[in-house]
Order: sequence, then structure tokens, then C-alpha cells
Amino acid sequence: MKAPAVTPPALQLVLGDEELLVERAVQTAIETARLADPSADMTRVKVTDLTGPELAELVSPSLFAERRVIVLEGAQEVGKDMGAVITSYVKSPADSVQLVVLHNGGGRKPGKDLLTAMKSAGALVVDCPKITRPQDRESFVRNEVRLAGGRIEAEAVRELIDSVGSDLRELAAASAQLVADTNGQITIEAIRRYHRGRADVTGFAVAEKAVTGDIAGALEMLRWAMLLGVPHVLVADALADAVRTVAKVAGAGRADPYRLSSELGMPAWKVRKAQAQSRGWHPVGLVAAMQVVAEVNADVKGVAVDAGYALERAVLRLGEARRRS
Repeated sequence: MKAPAVTPPALQLVLGDEELLVERAVQTAIETARLADPSADMTRVKVTDLTGPELAELVSPSLFAERRVIVLEGAQEVGKDMGAVITSYVKSPADSVQLVVLHNGGGRKPGKDLLTAMKSAGALVVDCPKITRPQDRESFVRNEVRLAGGRIEAEAVRELIDSVGSDLRELAAASAQLVADTNGQITIEAIRRYHRGRADVTGFAVAEKAVTGDIAGALEMLRWAMLLGVPHVLVADALADAVRTVAKVAGAGRADPYRLSSELGMPAWKVRKAQAQSRGWHPVGLVAAMQVVAEVNADVKGVAVDAGYALERAVLRLGEARRRS
């Protein structure tokens, strides 16, 4: 029995600025078009490089009834006139054309007006928000493993991020490879076996030693990380996450990790780890530590002349904060 024909959406809005997710959404749009028409062609152009007549030509019905996929990049930067042209088109899109608009959600009024017009026209919306929070990155890893047909232990998720880093492309590739190499069952031992050595030079390793008071170890890790090119901002983010987690768990008291897991919105293993790390910290020290990580975050984003020195100074200051009582 022949499979039913696929009807791709005439309008698609890819909303957000997480590069990997955006590229996947575009690829999915192309693959969907080619399921409907194997000869479907794609044109990708920035809205700032596009004119009204050029858009009209792109969306004009083909003489040979071939399906087209038109990808408009950077829609948040569209000008008033071009925005009006695109808005006019989306009110009555052509049947054989898929218009895929890439928009980061920001921009000036013409870009925001186009965003509203796409939604009002019933465009299929694919959300691709920037993944910055540690818990979102962990969810990404779990989903990648699931999509690849595998399963991953809760604590192995953090181990994989510690070993590979925060780049989504690398995490996606590592997740798929581990599923293939482990028959789908990913454990901490498997990650350490396949990624031996890399875990020693991540921002998370620096942060873990810093919050537990091993300042000499943290500085050694930091210097290795800098030599190997780990971005300053990732180390600063890891320091901030570690301090915030310790402060959050310390403030909740010595309750059962599973109960706190629900209350704090973090995995039980992470609560247990933070409870151990919080020993030796006092409230006044945690307040000082929060200030340190806030300052170093600004430093690595341009305030400091030497971001590497700023990170070393932050690690030393965290050691001083931990000794406060």
C-alpha cells in the first residue's frame, strides 16, 4: 500500500538563535519538501540582501510544478519595506513554495512585525532557544541519547558534559557515538573509557575543585584549560553554576536529597554532590562567593583586560570566601 503523500507547511518560522537547532530545523524542512517532491530545490538568502522583485521571483509558481524551499535568514533585521513585502506574501502563500523564516526573536519593529505576521498566518513554529542553563544542556544530552536509541544514567549526563564540554555539536556527536559504541547503555565508566583525559580540562573540573577548597588543584586545572583553549566564558559559567548550586542546596538544609530534588528542581545526584561540596561553607562566605562569580562573569565578557588573570583571581577569591566564617 502506498504511503500517504506528505504536505509540507507553506510557512515555517524557526524562532531562536541556537545554531545547531536552527540548522536541524532547516534540514528537516528540506527533507519534508523532498518527501513530497524529490526534485524540490532550496534557496537560502539573508533578508538584508533581498529585494521585493527578487522575492517575487523566488516564490513564483514553477512552470514545471517543482516544489521550492525558500529560507530567509536574519528576519529580525528586515527593513520596513522588505518586511511589508514578506508580510503581504505570507497572507496568501503559494502552494508549491515552503517559506522558512529564521528569526532570533529580537530586532527592531519591522522584524517584530514580521514575527507577528508569520504567527498570525498560521506558520509552523519551531522553537530553537539558546541553550545556556546547565539543566537545559543536560536535557539536550538526554534527548540526543534517546533519539539515537540509547539510555544514559543520570550521573553520566553530567560526566559527558564535563568530558566533552558545552558545545552542542560536540555533545550531539559524542552522544550518538556512545550509543553506537555501548549498545545503547551509557554509563559513567563508558564515558571515562572513551573520553579519558578531557574531563580534566573542563570548566566544571575547575569549578568542582574551587568550591571544595582545593585551590591549588583548581588553579592547575585552570591553567591546563587555558593552554588547551577552553573558552574563558565557559569556565566562568561553570564557576557560577557551582557556587549557585552549593548556595541553593546549603540554604535548603540537610534534608533528604530526593525530597530536595523536587523542591529545588535538580537531579538527586546533583543535590547529594552539592551537599558534600557545601561542607565548610558558611553563609557569609557564600554571599562573598556569589559576588566573585558575578564579577568574573563580567570580566571575561570584556570588562577585564586579561580574562585569564581574572579567572585565576576569581579562583583565589573563592578560596578566601570558603574560609570565611
